[in-house]
Amino acid sequence: MLIFRPVEMRDLDDLVTMAGSAGKGLTTLPASAELLAARINEARDSFEQRNAPEAGLFLFALEDTEANRCVGISGIQARVGLDEVFYNYRLSLSVNASRELGIHVRTPTLHLTNDMTDTTEIGSLLLDRGWRGGGNGLLLSRSRFLFLACFRRCFSGKVFAEMRGVSDGRGRSPLWDALGSKFFDMDFAEADYRSVAGNRSFIAELMPKYPIYLPMLPEAARAVVGRVHQQTEPALKMLQSEGFNFNGLVDIFDGGPVVEAFVHNIRTVRDTVKKDVLISRKPMVEEPRGSPVMICNASFRDFRVTRIPANWLRYDVVRLPPEVAQALLVESGDQVRLAPLKEGAVLPTDNNEAGHY
Repeated sequence: MLIFRPVEMRDLDDLVTMAGSAGKGLTTLPASAELLAARINEARDSFEQRNAPEAGLFLFALEDTEANRCVGISGIQARVGLDEVFYNYRLSLSVNASRELGIHVRTPTLHLTNDMTDTTEIGSLLLDRGWRGGGNGLLLSRSRFLFLACFRRCFSGKVFAEMRGVSDGRGRSPLWDALGSKFFDMDFAEADYRSVAGNRSFIAELMPKYPIYLPMLPEAARAVVGRVHQQTEPALKMLQSEGFNFNGLVDIFDGGPVVEAFVHNIRTVRDTVKKDVLISRKPMVEEPRGSPVMICNASFRDFRVTRIPANWLRYDVVRLPPEVAQALLVESGDQVRLAPLKEGAVLPTDNNEAGHY
C-alpha cells in the first residue's frame, strides 16, 4: 500500500538516495543529508504548528508500506518571499517606434520581479524510478491538493509552481551560461545550491536591475526561456490538467516556466467530496471497480492519503477494510475527503453507481 504522509526524519536516507539519482537542477532537493535534514526539521515544525502557518513548509513522503521505505516526496511552501525576497524574471515586450522611418520594433525582454511574494508554492516533487508508472506520480502530486482543500486557511488563494528548466547531462543551463554567469562568479550548480540553502540575498546584490533584451543573448539561451526539462514534462502536463497555466514568469537561473492556478479552480480541490467512514467487519470480497479514488483523513498533524477502488464508495459513506482505515488513522464515523485520482473520472453519486453492501 502507498501512503502519502508528512515527512519524518526516518525518511532521510531514502531522500538522499533519490535526490542523488535525480541529477543537477532539481533546486529544492539537493543531494545533501545536512540540507535535507534541515528541511525535514522545518517541515516537522510546520506540521507540529511550532511556527506561524504562513511561514510553513509542508513536505510529504510517499511510503510503500510493504517495502517499508520512502519512495517519493512532494511539498508545499505556505507563502514565499516573507523572510527573503523571492525573484523571477517576467517575460515582457519593449516596444520602440519611429513614425518618420516607419519602424515599429517589439523586443522580448526579461524584467526582474517579486510578483509571487506572499503566494503559495508547490514543488520538491520527486518519485523513485522503481515506483514510476501506475498512477503513483499522480498520487504523489495530487495528494497535496487535498491538503490545500482541507486547510485552505493556511495558504494563499493562488498557488504556483516553478518548473525545472532546460539543462544538459552535466547540469549546465544555457540561460545561466549566457546571462547569470556574467554577473555571478560561480557556476550554475553553486548558484543553485546557495539558493536552496537559504542564501538568496546574493541574487539581489549581484543581479542586474535593468531589463535584459533577449535578442542580445545567444540563440541557445533564448530557445530555453519558458521551456521545461525533458524529465519535467509529465509534471507540467499533470499541472495543466489540474488547471495551472503559464503566467509569464520564468526562473532566474534556468528559465523554467512558472505556472499558477487559483486554489478554488484546481480540479482536485473543485471535485472533492466528503463522506463518513464505515469500517467493514466482514471481508470485502467484491472485485475493485471504477477509476481509483484518493481518500484523505482530516488531520493536520497526521495527514494521510491513499487510493481506493471507486466501488468502495456509497451514497453517504465510504466502506473501508480495517487495514486501510488503520493506515489512514480513521475510525467508523470519521469524515474523510475524496477526489478522483485521474482527470475525467467522476466519483459515484448513488448506490447504483457505487455498488451494493
